[in-house]
Amino acid sequence: MALSDYERSLLIDTSMQLMQQSLLSNFLFQSGPVGQSLRDMMLAPRNVVPRTNPFDEAITGTLRADVRTTLQNSANVSEAAAMVGIANESVATIKSNLEEMKAIIESISTTPTAAQTSTYDSLRSEILSLIPQTEYNGISLLDGTKWDTDQIDANGNVYIQAYKNGGFNLNFQDFNALNFTELTSANLNNSTDRATELARVTDKLGSTTIINDIYTNRQSGLEYQAENLKGQSELLEQAVEARRQQPTNSVEDILLNLLLRDTGSLLDTSS
Repeated sequence: MALSDYERSLLIDTSMQLMQQSLLSNFLFQSGPVGQSLRDMMLAPRNVVPRTNPFDEAITGTLRADVRTTLQNSANVSEAAAMVGIANESVATIKSNLEEMKAIIESISTTPTAAQTSTYDSLRSEILSLIPQTEYNGISLLDGTKWDTDQIDANGNVYIQAYKNGGFNLNFQDFNALNFTELTSANLNNSTDRATELARVTDKLGSTTIINDIYTNRQSGLEYQAENLKGQSELLEQAVEARRQQPTNSVEDILLNLLLRDTGSLLDTSS
């Protein structure tokens, strides 16, 4: 029986689609790593996790980067807390020395003893040596004459990267401004000079106490912030794991679906 033009056209189109599918399938399933992946996917149990997923990989890649950034920022803030802690240890020592110096002045009735004079000068010398020696990784924390570098600016600010797109300045006080050099045991020999010396020590003690309190609170706040950032990184890590356990279509799935849609269907369902 002779075929009509429509039947001949349908037969030719069908044959061409089958041949195209055969050629593409042979190439994809028998050549190269893509073919290997496709064969593995087709032969593997259905519950096997797809090899790749561009959408999940993009999301999890971003999440992993956020995890690393947040962990680094947590480490930065922890380091900032350590810097403040080191500075505060010296400030606390200066405060303690000033308290002893004040007590010595108040204990003198007429003239100081040799022991009082010697102790007073030793306490002052320790304060003056602490200021230039208090450092963290080469950053001077109390001596403003060593500021204005790449690590700390002229106003005592150290920049801390603490957020994904920013951070904050950690400020330190220049203890040279308190002028501890004006304190001297030579002012302990008479009541007038002692009163002046006592007023100076009391004033410096008040300023040091305020800075000590500020640093103590600052250190505690930075430690708390560092822990929060660490907690955020752990939550992001959990999000990464959750994303890994809920994959959608892989690249191989998408390629196979396109192959079957474009070459393997005898019926056009696009319209």
